[in-house]
Amino acid sequence: MSAMVEEVTKRAQPLLNEPMRRHTSWRVGGPADRFYEPTSLAELQEVLAALPRGTPLCWLGLGSNLLVRDGGIRGAVIATGGLPRELTRQDGDRVRAGAGLPCALLARQCVRWQLGPAAFFAGIPGTVGGALAMNAGAFGGETWSHVERATTIDRDGHVHERARDEFTIGYRSVRGVAGEWFLGATFAFARDATTAGGLKAMLARRNATQPLRVPSCGSVFRNPPGDFAGRLIESAGLKGARVGGAVVSEKHANFIVNSGEATAAEIEELIERVRAEVERQSGVRLELEVRVVGEARSTR
Repeated sequence: MSAMVEEVTKRAQPLLNEPMRRHTSWRVGGPADRFYEPTSLAELQEVLAALPRGTPLCWLGLGSNLLVRDGGIRGAVIATGGLPRELTRQDGDRVRAGAGLPCALLARQCVRWQLGPAAFFAGIPGTVGGALAMNAGAFGGETWSHVERATTIDRDGHVHERARDEFTIGYRSVRGVAGEWFLGATFAFARDATTAGGLKAMLARRNATQPLRVPSCGSVFRNPPGDFAGRLIESAGLKGARVGGAVVSEKHANFIVNSGEATAAEIEELIERVRAEVERQSGVRLELEVRVVGEARSTR
């Protein structure tokens, strides 16, 4: 075995029973059976090849928009944050970005390139891979409005180039070929000389209206058609509602924050209380934007 293959194989070894609270923006979550953080495509392919065929896979970016239950995740977690932060300008208005790249870095560099429509990515607290998977949006922009094609990897480690029309895109939803996960995408942005000052103003507005200094997942619920989840929650008198260490933010009602020692179970219970009360008062059933994964902690 060559030295390079030995190194890749070594890095393909997982962390066992890794606490997911270390890897989620809510700072909660039980252990993952196996936790991998490959640093290259070759290592990722090695990880996929090493896993038994039926092993459940959970893909992780920056751990935002994710609630991991207290019992943890069975199977394997593959974290893309260690992959190269690929970002290249291909021609005048096209940009190639890898799945592990934080959306904020994509926004900043595109503004430097005078591709101002990309500035909205600064409001997405995750990676490009996560934004592609859920059609994430902020400041009125959406990820897939700018995607020309995407690169995916399947369970066997084969890489595919997919055209945009191979995906079904909706509000905060994306459906593509089953059993494939995003490695990156090519984006097209119109020329727009949005300045660094304009981007700073956007971020200042976000800082003023969202509880960014305490652990949260970002927006918990999707906005219903013609309305805002935050407005409905606030109108229901739920700002400040609490279950244990989980609290509906006083700053933005569509954020649930971990005030210190919250458990995933407390956050999930508060989510359901908010949903039930909003539906009781307004008749609107709020749909989750956050993804809930894993198992509840056993009480036996």
